[in-house]
Amino acid sequence: MNWLALRMLVGDRGKFLGLVFGVMFSTLLMSQQVSVFIGIMRRTASQILDVRDADIWVMDDKVRHIDEVPGLVDTDLLRVRGVPGVEWAVGMYKGQARARLPDGNQRIVILQGLDDPSLAGAPSEMLAGQLGDLRRPNAVIVDKSGYQYMWPGEEIKLGREFEMNERRAVLVGVCKSSPPFVTLPVLYTRYSEALHYVPRERHLMTYILVHAAAGQAHEAVAQRIGQQTGLMALTKSGFVSKTILYFLSSTGIPVNFSITIALGFIVGAAVAGQTFYLFTVENLKQFGSLKAMGVRNRRLVRMILLQALCVGLLGYGLGVGLSALFFEVTNQIPHLAGLHLSWYVLTGVAVAVLAIVAFAAMLSIRRVLVLEPAVVFRG
Repeated sequence: MNWLALRMLVGDRGKFLGLVFGVMFSTLLMSQQVSVFIGIMRRTASQILDVRDADIWVMDDKVRHIDEVPGLVDTDLLRVRGVPGVEWAVGMYKGQARARLPDGNQRIVILQGLDDPSLAGAPSEMLAGQLGDLRRPNAVIVDKSGYQYMWPGEEIKLGREFEMNERRAVLVGVCKSSPPFVTLPVLYTRYSEALHYVPRERHLMTYILVHAAAGQAHEAVAQRIGQQTGLMALTKSGFVSKTILYFLSSTGIPVNFSITIALGFIVGAAVAGQTFYLFTVENLKQFGSLKAMGVRNRRLVRMILLQALCVGLLGYGLGVGLSALFFEVTNQIPHLAGLHLSWYVLTGVAVAVLAIVAFAAMLSIRRVLVLEPAVVFRG
């Protein structure tokens, strides 16, 4: 009977291909859009995740996300260092600056000023140059995508010079970093240099990076810092969650992606359901013949479910394959780099596809269950 069900399924190639295409299109749309959405949300906190040597971030208590940061006074750093459970704490600057290239073009860049002695928060992977070169006068390091943005189509060349805030900057390295939410170059320099590259303000230290002492729970140390200093202290995961939740609740990104994903599900369910139902109606005589020969409804239901499952597996496989191909092809494009399929996306889309084919199968099963065997003898 299983063989017969499959022969019936592929007998009408047009409807069979239409079924597979409907499920494939739905799978492609859902998996691609969900992956892009997750990738964009991760980018909002990418610069937090890139700082691997800090357990806790300390900031002004009015901060809502990583890019909205009032300055801290220098004494805040000393107060944080005096909290029990803190092994070390260093200041950090994060903001935007305007870079003026030798040809007169200007670029807005994300500037990070690292602690002078320790360079805490520095990039973990260098593609050109050495991290120690950052201690040279006027030295900066830029991420790979930022280099391509500032000098498009040119090979990596160290020693390039440009200006920020009418002060000379020398490129001493190119690093690999996670793409930021806004596709701007990410520049790293020492904290003392960063103070000269941005317009002068009273308080330019935006974050304090903290490493907890061995054996100390990060949450407990963060809570202790908040109680003793009045500042906001968050673990890395807590700050990531706070930043992502801000963009989820304060932007239209979730709504727009949700609409697209829902349309993909609805279109897939509508196409697959209608086509599968028409396929069943055209084969009612065959099902009626089987009923007349004594085949029970339970066996017919299993045949329909097998047909639906085959369509779902083929459509799902082709859809996720095309989605993976899309991310592989676009992986080298700076504003699409880092987007990929993850196992939880594949699992969630598989559940959605299963719901689509189950809906399509239910429409057909209902028609077959009420079918009279005598239909086979009619004209």
